[in-house]
Amino acid sequence: MSIWSRIADALSALTLGEGLSSVFEKLRTPPERTVGFTIAVIALGAKMAKADGHVTRDEVTAFREVFHIPAQEEDQAARVFNLARQDVAGFDIYAARIAKMFERDSHVICDLMEGLFHIALADGVYHPNEDDFLHEVSNIMGLSEAQFRQLRARFVEGAHKDPYDVLGVTPSTRLSEIRTAWRSLVRDTHPDRLAARGLPAEAVRMAEKRLIDVNAAWDEIAGQKVH
Repeated sequence: MSIWSRIADALSALTLGEGLSSVFEKLRTPPERTVGFTIAVIALGAKMAKADGHVTRDEVTAFREVFHIPAQEEDQAARVFNLARQDVAGFDIYAARIAKMFERDSHVICDLMEGLFHIALADGVYHPNEDDFLHEVSNIMGLSEAQFRQLRARFVEGAHKDPYDVLGVTPSTRLSEIRTAWRSLVRDTHPDRLAARGLPAEAVRMAEKRLIDVNAAWDEIAGQKVH
């Protein structure tokens, strides 16, 4: 059964009058967490897409880049998007329920945030309202300010990209500890690790940009420390 068929099943399980945000209460264990992750990115993306005042074709296309959506399954993805957009529940309710679903798993939350940043930047403009939206979602989901800066630095052109932020360390951290942090981030980006965290196969390629930035940050810091 494809992930989109499983999404259809999850949506059909909602009782009359339930909003899409209720679906996250029922998808807490593998393989349902993969379904929950996919719905979460689409749903929060739908809430965010209007943060800058309008939904663009580029933002819709961004969904296709994050998730490979077969032509015959487009209706299911559109249904999730529209249910989230029409739901009276605010994005904070969605974020809180998703945070509960993936509690104590900050890696999955970071994966989800990467998908949202990708969608936000799809039209080539990072609107202040989108920054406020993502910052608030990040806070609700329990990410630290350093983690949010780390994500924003990787995606937003012109944002301060401190290599120490990228690796989650500080300039006073010993080089051996920085090397350990770098290796840990590289290891966590492995496709098998991503799949184990509930990240759909269609979204694994989001980690490629992360790996490039992680390695570049290590190279920059190592070069500074050596010299």
